[in-house]
Amino acid sequence: MTSTDVTWPRRTERLLLRPYLDADADRLVQIRNQPDVWRWLMKTRVDPTELVAGWEKSVTDPHDHSAVIELDGTVIGWVNLEVEDGMGQDRTEASQRVEALLGYVIDPAYAGRGFAGEAAAEMVAVAFEEVGVRRVTAGCFADNTPSWRIMESLGMRREQHGVEDSWHSELGWVDGYTYGILQREWHERDWRTTA
Repeated sequence: MTSTDVTWPRRTERLLLRPYLDADADRLVQIRNQPDVWRWLMKTRVDPTELVAGWEKSVTDPHDHSAVIELDGTVIGWVNLEVEDGMGQDRTEASQRVEALLGYVIDPAYAGRGFAGEAAAEMVAVAFEEVGVRRVTAGCFADNTPSWRIMESLGMRREQHGVEDSWHSELGWVDGYTYGILQREWHERDWRTTA
């Protein structure tokens, strides 16, 4: 299944989620390279050409279901959903939909209003209802309280607290959290209504 196999666009209460378009390039680079964004990511500033190439690839990559987030026609961030190999398995037909890794980025000018949680909840629904993975995981630096609160609002459980397990070029060694949720847990309650 490719990004084009998922039903696009996807509308939430306030947002539009859709695949990347070439016209998004400058805005996504501008968002990604803000200090209040990259301080929470593994890599600080990224080369614009590298970022755009990754987005262009996402449109046809059968394991990448990433989407741009729009609010009233303005791109305010993105949400990543990448299917990963199962432990000890390669991407054979039987194993390619075992697990998906969730991530999200919101322009700091739009932070604190629930947009990241709303987009993340919709993408977890995509993972379980359309892509058909068994499990979704996500991670963040332990000091990124807004991010792990989003994960917990989605019903994800903290599965790991890695002590100084992540190297950040500005902050040095930092703690990280890993969260997860199973498809059956998601279906026990529709988390999109509570995120």
